[in-house]
Amino acid sequence: MKFERFVALRYLTRRKGLFAIITTLIGVAGVSVGVAALITTLSVMNGFQTDIKEKVIGAQSHILVFGRMPAGAYEEHIKQIEQIPLVEAAAPHIYGQAILSYDGQSVGLVVRGLDPEKEKNINNLNDSLTEGSFTPDWAEDAPAPLVLGTELAYSLGAQVGDDVVLISPQSISTSAGMFPKMKKFRVSGLLRTGYYEFDNTIAYTTLPHASDFLGLKGGVTGVAVKLHNLNQADQAAEQIRQAIGYGYTVRTFAQLNSTLYAALKLEKAVMFIILFLIIIVASLNIAGNLILLGTEKLRDIGLMRAMGASPKMIRKVFMWEAMAIATLGIFLGIALACLLCWIIATFNIVELPGDIYYLTKVPVRMEWTDLLAVVGGSYLICFFAGLYPAAKASRVNPTDAIRYG
Repeated sequence: MKFERFVALRYLTRRKGLFAIITTLIGVAGVSVGVAALITTLSVMNGFQTDIKEKVIGAQSHILVFGRMPAGAYEEHIKQIEQIPLVEAAAPHIYGQAILSYDGQSVGLVVRGLDPEKEKNINNLNDSLTEGSFTPDWAEDAPAPLVLGTELAYSLGAQVGDDVVLISPQSISTSAGMFPKMKKFRVSGLLRTGYYEFDNTIAYTTLPHASDFLGLKGGVTGVAVKLHNLNQADQAAEQIRQAIGYGYTVRTFAQLNSTLYAALKLEKAVMFIILFLIIIVASLNIAGNLILLGTEKLRDIGLMRAMGASPKMIRKVFMWEAMAIATLGIFLGIALACLLCWIIATFNIVELPGDIYYLTKVPVRMEWTDLLAVVGGSYLICFFAGLYPAAKASRVNPTDAIRYG
């Protein structure tokens, strides 16, 4: 073991006096608490972020292609898209706006037309059905089926089997003038994606009924695409643009929900900065502890200098001391963070209202990138905290230190 490291570890483990021991423990505890708080908070935020992303993608798809496609033409586009190696599956979709009227209440919403069988290949929307189905076994003369989000259905008081009216913004011309297009639908199911915006603003029906209601004459308004690898969404979107040509808008899931994801990233960044201040405060404890050590061991420093130790060696002793405290605090902090994350994920300590969040336990997801960032940043701060005490100790005059130490 090198001389500097040996002396640093000896000073760390053989210090005399209760006050000196307490200051060392405070330095270690400060780093531990800061690291544990930061890792735990980031893990919880990652859990919520992942949960929201899964719910959004589970109700949409990785990529959406927008643009009116006539009947027959969209099938050719789907074949072109599915030939791209990055693409796993594709399905047609229809998006349109309408007003839903039920029991004297009216609300604006998005009408989404889909093919239930092909939709299974691109998302888990079918698994989100809590009641009923997209294609009920009704009589031929029954109104068209319409699946409502649970939040929308609860706010209107509608249930499966109730008849509702959809009013299209498109007008139809009659001998008496222009009138809004209206069509009766029957609620065939309720759907809960877990994402409030979807469950409160979207109504689902099959492609033929959506196309007829919106006047598309058998056509669709775009194609939904699922990829083999979600992280290649931008690359796949560019290939899709080249495959189907101009006249269509291709948007990835991140672009479709850019405001939501930007807010989540900003919140995570702000929390990282705020909680990192705890580690900065802990580093000040380390600096104070090393300054106290320099005063306490002034005579020892003078003796080492007199025996031939260079200022550089004295600086290394104190830097090794700072890094030893930082290492002990960081590893204890990581262990404490893992314990806290396990407790939060296993036990229902913080009970969430299920009707709002659609989950009762706080989601936790630890990521190596966050762990490395916290550990690296903590080491860097503790390193800078040890620079001044180390420089001050290395400038001690050997004669004065031995005489007055």
